[in-house]
Amino acid sequence: MDDIKGYAFITSTGYDPEKGEPVKDPYLGDTPTLGACMTNIRRNVVEGDHIFVISGKIPNVPQYVIGGFEVAEKISAMEAYARFPNLRLSRDEKGRVVGNVICDKNGRQHPLDHHQNFEKRLQNYIVGTNPIVLTDALEISRARRETPDILGRVCAKTPQLPLTKLLGRGGKKLDRSQIDELRSWLEGLKRGA
Repeated sequence: MDDIKGYAFITSTGYDPEKGEPVKDPYLGDTPTLGACMTNIRRNVVEGDHIFVISGKIPNVPQYVIGGFEVAEKISAMEAYARFPNLRLSRDEKGRVVGNVICDKNGRQHPLDHHQNFEKRLQNYIVGTNPIVLTDALEISRARRETPDILGRVCAKTPQLPLTKLLGRGGKKLDRSQIDELRSWLEGLKRGA
């Protein structure tokens, strides 16, 4: 399938699994999901496409590619509510909003979801497969050092900071070779290569 495409995007400011707030959307567990953020990406991807997420901006903390996954299917937020009860919006032990299913059991906007355009965000809940996520401190440290170079290479641009100059505010569309290069780099970090 040479028509496979991908997207790389930067999550919101302050979101960094190691140094900031936990990333709640996308959820990067065994079955990764993208529930409400990046409506443009969720609308445009199809089964077999890939999504990569980069940590958000935090002062004096280098951003890094957190990980990526392949798109397995697109469902509605109501179906996600039924299938992923652990991803319904809630508060964690520190009072932070977690989860990425933005509706309640009746399909209405969850009280913890304060974003506009609720109706537009109900469709195209992404369920992923084949995740590759950096979790080990050594993997993350190396990724922080190498992310500007790998993204510069993948985007065929001179590495620049901030990374929004490489990816843009709505994310960067990737072709098959760019996807393969990013996944290969992530796999190398996971192997300690």
